[in-house]
Amino acid sequence: MKLIKNKQFGGERPLFAIHDTRLEQVTITEGESGIKCCKNIEADGCRFFGKYPWWHVDGSVITNCYFEVGSRSAIWYSRDMTMKDTVIDAPKLFREMENVELENVQFKDADETFWRIKNLRVKNVTLREGTYPFMFCENVYVEDLDCESKYIFQYCKNVEVHRAKITTKDSFWECENVTVYDSELNGEYLGWHSKNLKLVRCHITGEQPLCYVEQLVLEDCTFGPDCDRMFEDSDVQATIQGGVTNIKNPRTGRVVADFVGSITIDEHVKQPADCKIIVKP
Repeated sequence: MKLIKNKQFGGERPLFAIHDTRLEQVTITEGESGIKCCKNIEADGCRFFGKYPWWHVDGSVITNCYFEVGSRSAIWYSRDMTMKDTVIDAPKLFREMENVELENVQFKDADETFWRIKNLRVKNVTLREGTYPFMFCENVYVEDLDCESKYIFQYCKNVEVHRAKITTKDSFWECENVTVYDSELNGEYLGWHSKNLKLVRCHITGEQPLCYVEQLVLEDCTFGPDCDRMFEDSDVQATIQGGVTNIKNPRTGRVVADFVGSITIDEHVKQPADCKIIVKP
């Protein structure tokens, strides 16, 4: 493997079409498309400042690197990538990709990050600021995610999440086949219009959670007092630890809780309108 070390590159496409190359302490300055149409690339301790520095790269390992604000839309149209121990200040990374793995990565601006990724594994990742991370992704596995970006996980399929702390709004909308374990989910309108959504030992806060859901399952979850009007027009099977403030117009299923503050069933309830709500003795 060729080694490029302690170099600086700028301008248009300075490392176009390189392959079987390791970059150490390399800086990509102003300009565009520093690394493009490449194959089998390693980058360690590198810094990226110019726009679109890593497009159409097949087979890469990125470690201990830094992507500055100006490197927006840095990594697109690439496959078979591993990234570790990296800090990203730029928005709109990771688009239209396959087979991506991240570990110990910090995003300072996660705006529109992870769009249309197939086969994505994320471990110990922090997301701050921005909107719509993980849009249109498929086959996603997440461990130890800390997210404060808005509208996370929308239009996703086949997602498994462990030990996440997500503070957001409108998360897990219109998703299919999602399971979340041992996580904290804070924000309004959780899980609306999703299908086959399962939450296990999660703590949930925010108003109107889990409405308009098909095949909703909850196992040993807890809810904050602000969770009102929950389960509207949903097909739900739930065992709840503690109680809930208000349940409104669930379509069908069974809910078991220690206590229920109030139940709203009105003329707008959808058929078959036969959900059983059971308070534990």
